[in-house]
Amino acid sequence: MPIAEAAIPITDWGYRRSDVTYDVVGVRDGAFFRLDDHVRRFRASMETFRLKPPEDDAAIERVLHRCVALAGLRDAYVAMDCLRGRPPAGAPYHPAHARNYLAAFALPWISLVRPEVMARGAHLVVAETLRIPTRSVDPRAKNFHWADLTRGQFEAHDRGADFCVLLDEDGHVTEGPGFNLFVVADGRLATPDAGVLEGLTRQSVIELAREMDLAVAVRPVTVAELRDADEILLVTTAGGIMPASRIDGRIMSNDRPGPVFRRLHDAFWEKRGAGWHATPVDYASIHA
Repeated sequence: MPIAEAAIPITDWGYRRSDVTYDVVGVRDGAFFRLDDHVRRFRASMETFRLKPPEDDAAIERVLHRCVALAGLRDAYVAMDCLRGRPPAGAPYHPAHARNYLAAFALPWISLVRPEVMARGAHLVVAETLRIPTRSVDPRAKNFHWADLTRGQFEAHDRGADFCVLLDEDGHVTEGPGFNLFVVADGRLATPDAGVLEGLTRQSVIELAREMDLAVAVRPVTVAELRDADEILLVTTAGGIMPASRIDGRIMSNDRPGPVFRRLHDAFWEKRGAGWHATPVDYASIHA
């Protein structure tokens, strides 16, 4: 159905309790990027939250292909959600008895940053709001627990910045609203090893950096490293690799995207164009 007509029950626990997990996969030039990896991560997130829809992974992939085909899109943002649902009438009022189910949709491809922000680099602030502790909500499982990120975004707005970055209780960098981070210092990259979604664009950057003989480490990143970085990269499905040019008002790389960003950004889209980790969309599924 047209996405404007899609609906869920207002009493669904996915809505009322944010009891839902999700994943998002990109389509460019008629091909999914890392589709198997996205569905594999989606399954792991469902298992973390003890969600069990009736569809297996192959069925989920067929649904995603059909969404893109029905929408007639060549470049798409494709979401898959699994909602808790509700217990049927007469069943105990407990999530173990709820009927879990899938929802999926395809939209024209979107970017987290506007073209003018991509050109100048995003302006970031370190939020006073801390990331929800991992012992409470595991960030490796994608979730709608965005109260901390939303509060941080209001902090960024109030300080004239584009995005916030959240720290954990020990003062280590975690992530921003919808993106992972890399810091660059002396040509070496580092990305936080804990308190973050293990993003697939993040994994792609790690692979690319190693192919290009750029030193890259997955380890704790301190707030001092973030504030003193030569460059900061934001990475996500909704935009790929994106630059930052300011952190807490400090100007980096002459207030423009830096050289490491440019190398990785260009290599990322060049490899995507060559079919790297690509799965062609089954447009014939529209007739299934």
